[in-house]
Amino acid sequence: MRRKIGFLGFTAMALALQLQAAAAETPANIAVVAQSIDDVTNFDPAEAFELTSGQVARALYQPLVQVDREDGSKIKPALAASWEIGADGKSLTFTLAKDAKFSSGNPVRPEDVIFSLSRAVKLNKAPAFILNEAGWTADTVNGSITKVGDDQVKLSWRADVAPSFVLAILTANVASVLDEKVLAPQASNGDFGNGWLKTHSAGSGAFKIESYIPHEALVLNANPTSPGGAPKLAGLIFRNVPDPAARRLLVEQGDVDIARGLGSDQIDTLRGKSQVTIYATPSSRLEYLLINTKANATLGNPAFWEAARYLVDYEGIANNLLRGQYRVHQAFLPSGFPGALADTPYKLDVAKAKKILADAGIGPTRISFPVFNEPLFLTIAQSLQQSFGQAGITLDIQPGVSSEIFAKARSGQYELTLRYWGPDYFDPHSNASAFAVNRDNKRNTVAKQAGWVIPELSDETAAAVRERDPAERIARYEALQRKIQKSSPFVVILQDSDQVVLAKGVTGYFQSVQGTAYFDRVEKLATPVRASTN
Repeated sequence: MRRKIGFLGFTAMALALQLQAAAAETPANIAVVAQSIDDVTNFDPAEAFELTSGQVARALYQPLVQVDREDGSKIKPALAASWEIGADGKSLTFTLAKDAKFSSGNPVRPEDVIFSLSRAVKLNKAPAFILNEAGWTADTVNGSITKVGDDQVKLSWRADVAPSFVLAILTANVASVLDEKVLAPQASNGDFGNGWLKTHSAGSGAFKIESYIPHEALVLNANPTSPGGAPKLAGLIFRNVPDPAARRLLVEQGDVDIARGLGSDQIDTLRGKSQVTIYATPSSRLEYLLINTKANATLGNPAFWEAARYLVDYEGIANNLLRGQYRVHQAFLPSGFPGALADTPYKLDVAKAKKILADAGIGPTRISFPVFNEPLFLTIAQSLQQSFGQAGITLDIQPGVSSEIFAKARSGQYELTLRYWGPDYFDPHSNASAFAVNRDNKRNTVAKQAGWVIPELSDETAAAVRERDPAERIARYEALQRKIQKSSPFVVILQDSDQVVLAKGVTGYFQSVQGTAYFDRVEKLATPVRASTN
């Protein structure tokens, strides 16, 4: 028996009870999204760096400037109405949008900008390295961001980078502006309110957090006074449904409105069905192997990195297992970004890999392999287990909750893992600064997580971001990619092509090539449309 549940005015406890209903129809003004939310660690934009929390951060917060959702190469105003470049070329003065307010009703002030950017740098969580690219560190950020008028704030930087690059990094989630008056009183033990933001929000985005039950559901209410415009919906519910087959059934029946992260089997089953629409879009997200060079001598040996490149069945994974939903890609810049490499020099060649390992004196080895407990990653992991096994490398697959796998990688408590990465802003340096920078293990880059100290490559990356000639700059990033592609503790395997399933009557969903999901324009038919799957 089906029950129709009202979703407005609920508490966290009521939500938990509602989600236990076998099939609850969704009301017209609330969108229910089915996906895995097991990767969430925190909704603080200074820390949010996973798929779910990163996308939700954009719904909750706004930066000074933002990427045009239709054209990722263009930057437009967000909380800043305008900006001027300083005569020295190393400063930007922003004039805040008139009457811009947070969801609390507090006005957006220069002090909030200073507080937000400074706290993100000082907290030094995973995405802090993005702001570090401007030369802002815990020691230098004070005084670099100053109030110069009631509605103006000036950002100065020491790094040898162009204003256009600083504007680009200011579009990232980590540069979001938070409500200091709400957040500062919630600080505990010098955390700048980071602990409180695990279950709350303090932004100006189209939505605000109503409640959050870890690994179960996240509930967002509309923020009708958002400077970016009120959303079409009264709220959003992100329902944790780890099994893609269950997500497929829920959206097909009309029990959820949006299903994300479905596998090729589920997408194929839904093609041509009148009760759903398949929203397909290119994505810049990459899937790659991350090797911990500090775990043991074998994993720290460049010969192992080289052999690993020949132990991946790239074509089999992309075309047979994932049926073209993903495509083979082997460089750290995704297709569509300036300077991205399109060549794929590596193929599955077990005999060659075995010779490389034998010549290096690497015999049969067992490696722990923590993997996100999601079908996509488990499917890829099982293929890798089979192909690596042919060369005497036993991969011990250890499925786990996404947030736990991320935590292990960031703390170096792993040997080999399968990860994804998406650019934080539209510039080749977004990925280069993650994969090709680690001088001294001080920045939270992917290279640091691999335990790979690379001062020379770090210098080359710094030279690339400083380069003002466009053609030369692209050439520098191409050269960096070839070096990383040839020898590094990263094996890039795939580039995504996202497919999101919308229930009948759901319109307005948009996802940029950078993977940012926009929910503010989502609308639904006034009456839910139910469909029988019999």
